[in-house]
Amino acid sequence: MTQALENLLQEERKFEPTAEFTAQANGRPGVHEEAANDYQAFWKKQALERITWFTEPQEVLDDSNPPFFKWFKDGELNLSYNCLDRHLEDHGDQVAYHWVGEPGDTRTLTYTELAAEVNKFANGLKSLGLKKGDRVAIYMGMIPELPIAMLACARLGVIHSVVFGGFSSEALASRILDGEAHVVITQDGAWRGGSVVPLKANTDIALQKTPGVEHAIVVRRTDHGVDMEEGRDIWWHDLVDGQSDQCEPEVLNAEDPLYILYTSGTTGRPKGIVHTQGGYLTQVMTTHSYVFDLKPDEDIYWCAADIGWVTGHSYIVYGPLANRTTGVMYEGAPNYPDFDRLWQIIEDYNVTIFYTAPTAIRAFMKWGDEHVEKHDLASLRVIGTVGEPINPEAWIWYHEKIGRGSSPIVDTWWQTETGAIMITPLPGVVATKPGSATIPFPGISADVVNEEGESVPLGGGGFLVINQPWPAMARTIYGDDERYVDTYWSRFDGRYFPGDGCKRDDEGYFWLLGRVDDIMLVAGHNISTTEVESALVSHPSVAEAAVVGRKDELTGQAIAAFVTLRGDVQGDEDLLAELRDHVANTLGPIAKPKSLVFTNDLPKTRSGKIMRRLLQDISEDRQLGDVTTLANADIVAEIADKAKEGSPE
Repeated sequence: MTQALENLLQEERKFEPTAEFTAQANGRPGVHEEAANDYQAFWKKQALERITWFTEPQEVLDDSNPPFFKWFKDGELNLSYNCLDRHLEDHGDQVAYHWVGEPGDTRTLTYTELAAEVNKFANGLKSLGLKKGDRVAIYMGMIPELPIAMLACARLGVIHSVVFGGFSSEALASRILDGEAHVVITQDGAWRGGSVVPLKANTDIALQKTPGVEHAIVVRRTDHGVDMEEGRDIWWHDLVDGQSDQCEPEVLNAEDPLYILYTSGTTGRPKGIVHTQGGYLTQVMTTHSYVFDLKPDEDIYWCAADIGWVTGHSYIVYGPLANRTTGVMYEGAPNYPDFDRLWQIIEDYNVTIFYTAPTAIRAFMKWGDEHVEKHDLASLRVIGTVGEPINPEAWIWYHEKIGRGSSPIVDTWWQTETGAIMITPLPGVVATKPGSATIPFPGISADVVNEEGESVPLGGGGFLVINQPWPAMARTIYGDDERYVDTYWSRFDGRYFPGDGCKRDDEGYFWLLGRVDDIMLVAGHNISTTEVESALVSHPSVAEAAVVGRKDELTGQAIAAFVTLRGDVQGDEDLLAELRDHVANTLGPIAKPKSLVFTNDLPKTRSGKIMRRLLQDISEDRQLGDVTTLANADIVAEIADKAKEGSPE
């Protein structure tokens, strides 16, 4: 891909924000300048002011063995203590979590109550012989016992590896084996879309392949019938019964591992991303506070992600609790029992900060404004997006319909490996542009470079790189230091390459384009799938779109588009031609899709990510790969049939 991103800004699609869509600001804020002048001093100040240390660090950054950087390596702390104990004397009665179950049951936990539950479970883990450095796999849905389990592990120095509850038994087994976990924590079943996901049954299948697991701890949530193997399986309630609600926190070094979280690898083998203690907590606390303009005594904060992903680790559990936030957790599907479920929860709990994914926002658009308009969302004051670049049309809908034209949007870029937010506006400080993540967070140095690693002038496009280490950075891939170096640090000497393409406009704002392997080379022209998808979604008839490049004898690659339509709009030949012309008019004739298929849905993982690999297989009429992680696997056959029927080209 030698020419892959060389001309990204040749035909930049412009969106001119007006005052209605712009958070007003008078230049760059002082905090950015302060951090730029001495970024290590900035992060040290955050670490010392925000964290309660058992031993305060004297050294900020050890860069003697790049890329294996260490932060605050002579400091000692405990994350569970920082998330719980230090709040109890003055704020023990503050609500830590308002939890809403999908069937309608609710639960509220104060910081005092949460601390007691964490301590009892930590003592239960100790009774099984778990100690500092041991690994535990957690395979659960969005119930309070999930953060309780994580915090109990953190209290003991046990390394947790949360596996998303939507993954298959095979995925669970591979992560247990790679992380060498001796204990699995799960539940009988999880509610999702009115049905029960059989987590314990999935775990049983995985445990047939993982002989190193000594115990499976099971939460009773759904009364879904499960098999319990004597000597191995333990009910959660039996384990904590009679345990003390006091548990001394382990004194941990800032560089001791906190958790392993697996992310997809380009070779197909998942990568176990290792995050440590002090630097991670410093950055998740700082970003959570600054990015969301947090007011701990006033805000009701809801990150509507799943804790099975890094967003949940950093911005549902560790960052918010360490910042003494009152949070909301929801167990189930956003459209069950109806399409207004999330807006009902916001109204019921007077949520002030809401953080969700562009995929979800596009689904909300598709479902219709009427579901939003039934509810009073006036409590919202900051709204955010995470997970992928957001197209300007979805940004504007989110701003107008959810933010009511007044709540600033914080569009955040980061990833599992970075641990915390890296590029983002600060509300009321950095002017926003729909579709742009704006500028790096204070203390983060990012650039856009060409194939040779040379910085591209403003107005150009290329590869996103991070120039200097940051506190929450991954320390390695579990058990594979060489892969860590090869994957992230070998492409551009001395700089971290996240694998994303990026544009930077004349004002220095960053416009993320997604993975560089999502750049299509059509007749010698580099075209981003994100740009074509945004062009399609900008049409009033389109709710969501996915674009892939397929092999083409004439042009090398051709653009194949898959489109879901809004509301009652019917797809026909006229609309198909109109959409293809719309893309051509928006981006230029070279970006006109060669094929376009109307579909009722798109194949997605249970985390909501579109499976473009499957769409590419369909486009090129190849045998489909694994679809076990799909939330809507039946849609694949439907799309394949429609694709075979053909669409005008």
